[in-house]
This record gives sequence, structure tokens and C-alpha cells, in this order.
Amino acid sequence: MSDDTRKPPAPRVQVLRRPGGPTTPTVRPAGTPQVAVRPVPVPVPLPVPTAGPVPVPVSPATPRASAPVSPSAPRARPASASGKPPFRGPPRSSTPRPPPTAEAIALLARKERVPNRIARGDLEGKMKCRIWKKLHAEEARRFDQAWTLVEANPGLELADAFGVVQSGLTIAEFQARRARARKREDIKVARATVTGAVIDEYVERFIADKVEAALVLGERTVLDVITAVAPVNFELERSGKLEKLNVVVLARKATWDRVLPTVERDPKLAHKPVPVARQPARRPVNDPRPFLDHLGKPVRLQLRNGLALTLVLRAVGPFDVLLGDDGDEVFVPLHAMMGWSAAQGN
Repeated sequence: MSDDTRKPPAPRVQVLRRPGGPTTPTVRPAGTPQVAVRPVPVPVPLPVPTAGPVPVPVSPATPRASAPVSPSAPRARPASASGKPPFRGPPRSSTPRPPPTAEAIALLARKERVPNRIARGDLEGKMKCRIWKKLHAEEARRFDQAWTLVEANPGLELADAFGVVQSGLTIAEFQARRARARKREDIKVARATVTGAVIDEYVERFIADKVEAALVLGERTVLDVITAVAPVNFELERSGKLEKLNVVVLARKATWDRVLPTVERDPKLAHKPVPVARQPARRPVNDPRPFLDHLGKPVRLQLRNGLALTLVLRAVGPFDVLLGDDGDEVFVPLHAMMGWSAAQGN
């Protein structure tokens, strides 16, 4: 075999060992310059959990979600800047305080010169009287004036004194106005407790029978036929509308002709009848309830035009009464009366 066909000699190699590295030698051809080789970190696989949720890596910029708090767990109170816990008032007592007495309320209201409702609230632990006077200075000033009136007029109620301050009236004028207001309410109640069915039926028979009626007014008597009844007037066939306040007596013409000779007269009132007040509270007779105890008994009525009737009381309505015998009744409205009484000797 010739020299050309022989195999070339194997290159010489140098073995380099890494300090602390793996034991596998690194082989490089001879003559190659030696280069420092840095160790390459070998990735280590993470352990895979066998059960439970997979943890999610959290970025440093992403805030962590707070853990759920149980509703029954007590919430931690933040500490102050000095490290001390914040101030917390004394615990409220579970025992309810007793309600204030009327004497205690009146005493505090007089002392602080405030209305009773404010004194009650103060005693119940609500707004203090001094705070209310600061917040409502104008009303507090008026109540101070009212308390001055109460102290100067024994027996005067605080509500009436405050009304005097508000209205600018004198005490007598204000009390008279309050009395009229109470009387108006009493009249409404009185009228609501009495039924007027019997008297309404009596007037409706005039319309149905078309009888000639005698309507006695203050200074004269009108003979006409009633065709309709409105809340405040009568509709007459020939005379037109006639206001009910002008009527003193209403009866059939034949009945009135029999009753008229027995009627007493007052010449002064016959010449100048007493006018009717528009306000029911100012009329001499406005409450029908006292008549109920005299049903079936004779009564004496003094009318505003001077006539005085003494007849048996048959029916009572909210606004009127019926007198006389069955079939010959006489209708008299309350506003036409100056006074009345039980007949003497009966």
C-alpha cells in the first residue's frame, strides 16, 4: 500500500475539566486556543401539585386581592398616627330610660323658656334646648315672649300665649276668637249627630202637593208655592229665589191662619227684627241637641221678628224643628230663634 493511501494520523486532543462542573470531559482539537467557558445553568423543572388549585404567579405591580372577611368576624380598627387606638365612647346601655314625667317636662320648658315638645326631646336624650334655641332663634324669641305673658297672666296656657304673640291681638280678643273656633267645631259635631229625614220629608210634601205655603219673613209674609229646594234658598213659583236665612216660619197657609191668632207678639221686634248672623257660632240658638229631650212636649220659641210660639215639639233636625199637631206642623229654623224654653205649667 502506498503512502497516499494510508490514513492520516488522528489529531491530538487536550482534555479540559471544569471546576465543580460535571465530570464529562470537554474534548477540543490540539492547537486550539484555550477559551474560558462559563457554566450554563441547567433548568430545574417545578414540582407539579397533585391536588388543589394551581397557584397563579402575581406580578409585583399587580395588587393582591384581600382575603374574604367573615361577616361575624370583628373588624380591626385602624390605629392612630401615634400608635394609640382611636377613642371610643362608652357603650350604650341596653336598658331603655324611663319616659319623662309631665312635671319634669313642664319644669324644664319653663326653665329654658321653650315649648314642651323641645323639653321632652331634651329629657329623652334628643336635641338639647340650648341647641334648639341656637338653630331656631326667631321661634325661640317668640316663645320667650310667650313665657313672659304666661308669667304675667296666671291661668293663661302657653299655646294661647304663643297665639297672642303670633296674631298681635290682645289676650281677650284672642281668647274670644278661640272660643268661636271651638264653638264652630261643636256646631259641626252637633249637626252631624241629628238626622233631618222627617223635616226633609215635610218640605218635600209641599213640592209634591203644590200647596200654597205661608213663608213668614222678618216684616212680612209671602204666600207662594215651593217648586224646589236648594242648599241655601227656596225656589218659589211666583217670587223666584228666597234665601233660607230670611225665613222665620214656614207652614201651610191654612195651618198658619189657625195658628196666627194664638201667637204672642213683641212690638219692638216686629217693627225692627233682629238680623241673622252669617256665622252660625254667633247665633243665639245653633245646637239642635238640647231639643231632643223635649220631643212630644210643648216648648216656647222666641223668634227674631217678635213672634212667640208655644206648641208641641214634633221633630228635630240639624237646622230646623217642627211644632204643632200631626198634619198641621209649623216649620221653624234655628237661625230664626232668639231663645227657647220648656212651656210653663207642662
